[in-house]
Amino acid sequence: MKRLAQALLVCLAIVFGSAAFSEEIHVAMTSLRLRDDALALDADFEFELGPRLEEALDRGIPLYFLVEFELTRPRWYWLDESVVQRSQKWRLWYHALTRQYRLSSGNLHQSFDTLAEAQRTLSRIRNWLVADPVRIQPEIPYQAAVRMRLDTSELPKPFQASALANRDWKLASDWNRFAWSAREPAR
Repeated sequence: MKRLAQALLVCLAIVFGSAAFSEEIHVAMTSLRLRDDALALDADFEFELGPRLEEALDRGIPLYFLVEFELTRPRWYWLDESVVQRSQKWRLWYHALTRQYRLSSGNLHQSFDTLAEAQRTLSRIRNWLVADPVRIQPEIPYQAAVRMRLDTSELPKPFQASALANRDWKLASDWNRFAWSAREPAR
């Protein structure tokens, strides 16, 4: 009976332990500030890659992360006006020949010795220029929103099918919404 109870506890630990890795991405901090040349966003995200995602990386499958930003102007008489919608895609992959993790977005490419270093850089967005200051009016309050998610549409086709039915591939944050005005100091 004792062995049956131990086996049951081990099974529960495996089931709930793997469920812990399918947690969402959490938005830890956001800061939006108006500079002379642009509206700049800083954001920190907290997340863990589960064992299945780490295994996919180690086998050469690149993971694509999408950071999305929206700025809207609330209106009482109609739908909110969309002022800005921007997104930035990050590609994370393991290069077997150099034994390094690579992170790229646009023309920016960085190499890291460990996955933890690459993930730390991926989770910190700094000075992302999201809007032209001409579009921002200082006397109007805005609603800003930011989120990050694993973009499964960029995976190879066999993995896309697997990602539809598997919780390990569902890694995303909710929209983090906050009020912002050009008169406010950076948050």
